[in-house]
Amino acid sequence: MNVVDTMVIGAGHAGLAVSRCLTDRGIEHVVLERGRLAERWRSARWDSFRLLTPNWLTRLPGRVYDGPDPDGFMGSAELVGQLEAYAAGFAAPVLDRTPVTDVRPEADGYQVRTDTGGWRASNVVIATGYHSRALVPPFAAALPADIAQVTPAGYRSPERLPAGAVLVVGASASGVQIADELARAGREVIVAVGAHTRLPRRYRGRDMFWWLDRTGSLDRTRAEVPDARTDREPSLQLTGDDRAVDLAALRDRGVRLAGRFVDLHGGVARFADDLTDTVAAADIRMRRVLSTIDRYAGGLSGVPNEDPPRPVTVPRGPSRLDLGRAGIGAVVWATGSRPSYPWLAVPVLDTAGRLRHRRGVTEAPGLYAVGLRFQHRRRSTLIDGAGEDAAFLVDHIVTQRQATTGRQTVGC
Repeated sequence: MNVVDTMVIGAGHAGLAVSRCLTDRGIEHVVLERGRLAERWRSARWDSFRLLTPNWLTRLPGRVYDGPDPDGFMGSAELVGQLEAYAAGFAAPVLDRTPVTDVRPEADGYQVRTDTGGWRASNVVIATGYHSRALVPPFAAALPADIAQVTPAGYRSPERLPAGAVLVVGASASGVQIADELARAGREVIVAVGAHTRLPRRYRGRDMFWWLDRTGSLDRTRAEVPDARTDREPSLQLTGDDRAVDLAALRDRGVRLAGRFVDLHGGVARFADDLTDTVAAADIRMRRVLSTIDRYAGGLSGVPNEDPPRPVTVPRGPSRLDLGRAGIGAVVWATGSRPSYPWLAVPVLDTAGRLRHRRGVTEAPGLYAVGLRFQHRRRSTLIDGAGEDAAFLVDHIVTQRQATTGRQTVGC
């Protein structure tokens, strides 16, 4: 049985941020990765995927973007290359292709079992991310067998879906980006619209994330954002370029819009009569954010004026759709995701299977998590937020270690 002070499970951007902070503090640790380093960024993104955040916001402990295009948007392959270089820069102790099969408490720590052997660790940091399990509604099982169904993690390109129209369920970032790509490829597309966050890619001469960063919006905590406490704040309707993908843009490209997909029976989909209200609520939230930006911009010189985008007007969506008659060949379930911990034998999950924690510190001594949505602040959802969360957790590990051993460490 191998022994290590701290075990990090997951070598994505969040796990690597923790590894860097542990390295800076001189704490012995190992990072276990089920596949290759940054596996989910490699294999669970579609071909044209780009980050929604500009390159300058791709910050990690000890690293800032210094490339030629700070205002551009990385694709998956470029981000993986950046993370590989980041890990190599501090010799991150990553063991790839080592899936964890069991984590359970024992005296003075935890036993971690993998396909290749076992470990004992005083501390375990779960860094497997937020997107382990797609949230697909139960009635998806009633979809006719001749209609393909995929989640964003399984979607790759329009050409790799069967012929026919496509029903995209969900109108947050993944849903609208995929719907836009399908429409531009000449596919007939219907989007079942749920709650979403509408914001322009650029406003008053700056990228939206520049404003969110400068106005402090990304630093709002879970306590300050009610939707965050229930993990329901939807991602922004943006894409990694200046192309608009909100519902107005999709509508103008010929995409048909419907309300929430609420049921499926006998090959007939039923939609809620809530499309108008959902769109209006998103517009109200957008105007609230843009008003905050306008107040902040009033104290800056040289910032151009700009009218906010017009409210989206949509026709009343259909209440029912016979999928066969509509020629639906595929359904894309862009309905969100959740973490999944089938290997965790520690009683720290709530009834929905989510970790109970405060800023990533669970109630089980020595058990932590990083990379969760709104782990503490809004920016926790972004790559940029992993550094702050990692530093906080490593500070906690160090404080507990000092209380036990009296040894002092500095760093990160």
